[in-house]
Amino acid sequence: MARIYIVEDNDAISEAVKGYLELNEHEVVRFAKLDGVIDSVSKKQPDLIIIDIMLPDGSGFNLAKQIRKKNDIPFIFLTARDQESDRITGFEIGADDYVVKPFSPRELVLRVEAVLKRTHKPAGPEAKGRNGKSVWTLDGMTLKIDEESHTLTENGETVDLTAAEWKITDYLAGNAGILLSREKILGECLDYFYEGSERTVDTHIKNIRSKMKNQNWIKTVRGFGYRFDGKISG
Repeated sequence: MARIYIVEDNDAISEAVKGYLELNEHEVVRFAKLDGVIDSVSKKQPDLIIIDIMLPDGSGFNLAKQIRKKNDIPFIFLTARDQESDRITGFEIGADDYVVKPFSPRELVLRVEAVLKRTHKPAGPEAKGRNGKSVWTLDGMTLKIDEESHTLTENGETVDLTAAEWKITDYLAGNAGILLSREKILGECLDYFYEGSERTVDTHIKNIRSKMKNQNWIKTVRGFGYRFDGKISG
């Protein structure tokens, strides 16, 4: 069971989403506006937040930015704004998904479950991931990927990634040297696809690179996709 916040001013929508999430045994708290969300997050951190962009007292984009400054809580934008520029802005802020109204509540729940699955950090030494721990080298630098804790360190310094960014980095490293299309990355890492969504992969890669000192870990192959160029060392 996860604790989920819904920030949505349309009562019918938030109530419907709340009902479907509760059927999946999640604890849900509803907010009709921005006021009170930050305070609630600081008192009891949720596992995920669903955020409308256009709210009566401000922008959901700004709320997400405020949350991202202090917390690595995954979030999904739920909005009527369907322009590609809005989607790109959402993912640049660090969104784990972007759902456009009108939408299917069942589909939204599936997307929520997918994000929670990506962000879940298993406890205990028996819960090892596909690769466990691996160390990569490139240009005299090292990159350590720890699938037990879902952490990434570059030359000993932690690289703070969102759940989607972590999944993409781990997937690329797990297929080091292999050229992967944007469509393949979407299907394997982000669990969704819509027309034009391949651009969101570019945005995630841009965000990952901006957080790393070495920009060459992930190679861009124009017209096709991306390749991880690190060499395994342990």
